[in-house]
Amino acid sequence: MGVLDGRVIIEVRCNELTMRDRNPHVPWSPDEIAADAAKCREAGASIVHFHARDARTGAMSGDVGVYADTIRAMRAVSDVLISPTLGASTIADPHERVAHIPLLGAEAATRPDFAPVDLGSFNIDPYDPATKTFRNETLSYVTNIAGLRHEIDAIHDSGVLVQSVLWNVGSARLLGAFLDMGVLRGPVYAHVLLANTFLAAHPPTVSGLRALVDFLPDHPDLHWTYSAVGANALSLVHAAVESGGHVSIGVGDYHYNELGAPTNADLVAEVVRMVRSVGREPATPAEVRQAFGLGA
Repeated sequence: MGVLDGRVIIEVRCNELTMRDRNPHVPWSPDEIAADAAKCREAGASIVHFHARDARTGAMSGDVGVYADTIRAMRAVSDVLISPTLGASTIADPHERVAHIPLLGAEAATRPDFAPVDLGSFNIDPYDPATKTFRNETLSYVTNIAGLRHEIDAIHDSGVLVQSVLWNVGSARLLGAFLDMGVLRGPVYAHVLLANTFLAAHPPTVSGLRALVDFLPDHPDLHWTYSAVGANALSLVHAAVESGGHVSIGVGDYHYNELGAPTNADLVAEVVRMVRSVGREPATPAEVRQAFGLGA
């Protein structure tokens, strides 16, 4: 039996895109993110994904010092595993996009555990059915194969594990190709990104989830999770867990106003309740470290 048999990884996506006018509990500053991470860990989370943001305005920040301060603050209060962003469509050049990971990885105190790489190129095309318009018609997140290989190599060379982010079936097939080539190696952490408004991604429905999961490569050491951008991810917890998957959730992806603007820890507690209702338990950070071969 594997260390994660019967265990569910709960990853928190704490402050992706949501602003405080939609949910006042989105953490921005390093200390806020650290305090939020500690509460999520206590509730049952094992990984926290964060974006560096301006502490006053919430604007996205590419300052490596903010990343470093955030990781130090998180490590001081919790043993949760840490996954900072690469900046996604806000940084066009793949070399610039990943540049902070080697800098953070140079010191044990600031080295992340995971770093996400979006496998493919996608239109950033949020569609608003209420107005029948796209909120953006010009922005694309473009990364060719050479750029992806650079990002992956830079992350590996920094002692950090790649989280392969999959938007669609093409992403899943690319993951299989990279594993076949040895560009990526196990253990594999695959992230099935579902989205309500980004049409390049699969919809956040059971059929949308299964349509992508069906194309995951057959690898003996692959673990997958899912998230739902712009949608309530709780609706897919049972479908994912019963299919052998894990859960990534947070107010950064969606405001959850229909639940009264909960905190990230509130969402984690609800996921824990749901996974226990089907006979599973939340994985601890120590169990996740062991499963992925990460040092203490």
